[in-house]
Amino acid sequence: MVTITKNIALADAATSTQTGGVGEPSAAASRTGMFVTGNWYASRSTDAGATWQFIDPFTEFPRNRGEFCCDQIVVWAPSQRLWIWLLQYSATSAGTNIFRVAVSRDTAPGTWHSWDVSPTDIDASWKSWFDYPDMAISEKHLWISFNQYDTQDRWVRANVFRYELDALDDVVRGNTGALTRQQWTTTDHGSLKFVVGAGETMWWASNDVDADAVHVFAWPDATAAVESWAVKVSPWNGGDYSSAGPGNVPWLDRADDRVTAGWRRGATGDGSTGAQLGWLWTAGRGPGRPQPYVRAVTISEDTLHVVVEPDLWSANGAWAYPTAAPSGRGRIGMAAFFGGGATHPAHSVGALDPAGKAWTMKRTAVSTHGPRDGKWGDYLTIRPHPTRPTSWVASGFTLQGGQDRRNIEPRVVVFRP
Repeated sequence: MVTITKNIALADAATSTQTGGVGEPSAAASRTGMFVTGNWYASRSTDAGATWQFIDPFTEFPRNRGEFCCDQIVVWAPSQRLWIWLLQYSATSAGTNIFRVAVSRDTAPGTWHSWDVSPTDIDASWKSWFDYPDMAISEKHLWISFNQYDTQDRWVRANVFRYELDALDDVVRGNTGALTRQQWTTTDHGSLKFVVGAGETMWWASNDVDADAVHVFAWPDATAAVESWAVKVSPWNGGDYSSAGPGNVPWLDRADDRVTAGWRRGATGDGSTGAQLGWLWTAGRGPGRPQPYVRAVTISEDTLHVVVEPDLWSANGAWAYPTAAPSGRGRIGMAAFFGGGATHPAHSVGALDPAGKAWTMKRTAVSTHGPRDGKWGDYLTIRPHPTRPTSWVASGFTLQGGQDRRNIEPRVVVFRP
């Protein structure tokens, strides 16, 4: 059973109708505040979602290094009591761009202090641009990852950056000089996904359909060394995302098998279960899976062997674009989309059972239409609730009343198992 305690639909005033058909919403919450981003808006609430104030990401920050584009992620760092906002900017005529990181105590317009990074800031020869971000926190660091693409839109590398969380207090006071950026780069693995719930070590992963493997990486807070392992998993199909809803309207034309969810759960108090890691992604149709589905892998942190593979699938429609996180009590929550057959794309939330083998899901909203161009995605976010140890805060969206991008209705959902 899943209980939804808040199911908040953001009205047009909260987004100024700057919504996009590929919504990519991110949400975070503090004790009384909420902050939501998406294509191409941001909105804040100081009363736990009762009222909302639009913040324009195009005008909130200077355009000294280009114009805001699209992808955004937000997290709340409880120990520092800081909101952290990541924004991706458009590529310039030189074929490069920046990502911008902003921090604030209360999310109000004019209170954000930021710094930015371009590929050429890292290496003057990197005439490329950032895309497909991720952001998470460990005990001591803020972590950011991006793919990089060249001027012909070919993937060239992926990067992981980390900053000391305690140094962000200086940024709030307008001093970015104290920031020290550490980074790690790979030309072998892309679309890296961090875990939510990292402790003293950040874990991330990328998958490899040809090798039937998940490539797992670990970077402890206390060291400069990154370790990696290739973990064999059951095969999946990285193509064939055919799924159409009412009127034969497709919605997964943009789907692929990049990892979109990662989580870490610590060992149980009684020692019966050790710490575990998990990653999820969207897989194409295959044997025993008549529709695209959520591919899920749980791995022992101690042995780095697969514990269980609790896929989420249905014969009646497709599951896609999953996100996952542990609650304060260690249960794993998920948000994802379901659609196809008799159902337009629907947003759902749910939880993994205590044995870690099966998901229970519940719909928060169902679209009235399918997307005009067949595209949905690319990602959602879910976070442990900041004050309720059995609950989560998840982002989502549906189409309401039409197929135009302005019919996108973002949502913030609070739920518990």
